[in-house]
Amino acid sequence: MKKLFILIVGFVFALEVAAQDGGAVLLKEDGPYIEFADKDHDFKDIYQGDKVSHTFEFKNTGTAPLILSNVLVTCGCTATDWPKEPIMPGGEGSLTVSFDSNGKVGRQNKVITILSNATNAQERVKIVTNILPRKDINDY
Repeated sequence: MKKLFILIVGFVFALEVAAQDGGAVLLKEDGPYIEFADKDHDFKDIYQGDKVSHTFEFKNTGTAPLILSNVLVTCGCTATDWPKEPIMPGGEGSLTVSFDSNGKVGRQNKVITILSNATNAQERVKIVTNILPRKDINDY
């Protein structure tokens, strides 16, 4: 009950700040709404065994706190780090996706599914890369 009260107070405060700031925070939807700055990232060519990561930035452009409930990946080579705390209306967050190319070769396309309480409850971002075989030191 105490957490709910804190969430409600934070929400009301955020709306008051937006109203006092001339409404600079543009709220789109009735309820939370997750909007990504970009949904695709291409690492281009990397070498087998390289570990790469990219951070996807997003904003809650809705009218209620956004809560990410889960982030799903398609294989063990991909890991994510995402906010566990609510993101207030107008607030921003980030989702970091890491990819381990060990044991992979060729074109890779990994889809990450974000589950939340947003009105667009299931969003997807994607990373792609082309993995080149690691050159042996004796090849030089």
